[in-house]
Amino acid sequence: MDCRKGAASEHPRYIVRRVSKRIFSYEEAAALLPEVQQLTAEAAERVDTLPEDAVEEYQGIVESWASAVLAMGIEVKGLWLIDFDSGSGYYCWQYPEPALQHFHGYEEGFPARVKLQ
Repeated sequence: MDCRKGAASEHPRYIVRRVSKRIFSYEEAAALLPEVQQLTAEAAERVDTLPEDAVEEYQGIVESWASAVLAMGIEVKGLWLIDFDSGSGYYCWQYPEPALQHFHGYEEGFPARVKLQ
């Protein structure tokens, strides 16, 4: 790639979206959850209606969902599984759970999550 002045116009532009790490209080995470639940329910419903051989459409729906969640500063850990970083671990939610009810440390992960009191 030619980096001389004026040479950039000869090359396509690439937009890199960086999401800064965000720390959530429980209240902040719980306030965002309804939006995440709606996004996730819509994406899951769209995926459920696809024929089994619609791999590209499936990937597109999941990637769009993940991008929307990441744009909110929330970490995507798996299909319909997200974590809100609390600064000392994660508030964890998985579709279709009704509320933000679980927590796990940074090292333990999903299998070690505990129910919040």
